[in-house]
Amino acid sequence: FPTRRSSDLSAAISACEKGGQWEQALALFGAMPKEKIRPNVISHNAVISACEKGGQWQQALALFEAMFEANVASDIISYSAAISACEKGCQWQLALTLFEAIPNAKVCPNVISYNAAISACEKGAQWQRASTLFYAMPLAKIDADVVSYNAVISACEKGGQWQRALALFYVMQIG
Repeated sequence: FPTRRSSDLSAAISACEKGGQWEQALALFGAMPKEKIRPNVISHNAVISACEKGGQWQQALALFEAMFEANVASDIISYSAAISACEKGCQWQLALTLFEAIPNAKVCPNVISYNAAISACEKGAQWQRASTLFYAMPLAKIDADVVSYNAVISACEKGGQWQRALALFYVMQIG
């Protein structure tokens, strides 16, 4: 039998993530040490994303935290997946805590991390925080996309801020 490599298992974990098989992704990730393969940032990100997509926010966060314990440097994909997991678990405060920790990790936020944080605020009915994040994007030289607009518009709508939601809708149509 050929020897398994880290990239092979990472690819298999990613395939499980895309197929919605978080349990299988977790099993493959857990098998890595038995195969004498040290999980890297790619395998961590894939299994965190698999758990996030499977609605397993607590497991995703535990895996994210395990990266630090294993001395695996996190990247923006790691943070975005962990923030998205919090969003899916309706943990907006935790999502914001993670988002605010991004600069300390010497990682640059991107549109995906912003969208995940804005969506978490939207789910938590935090329209002011969602708006603050949305309006901070240009300052960070990040262009808002349709996901950004939809999340902040929805947050404003849930917060009874229909005028703001409507203004954002018009800006989205123009931009």
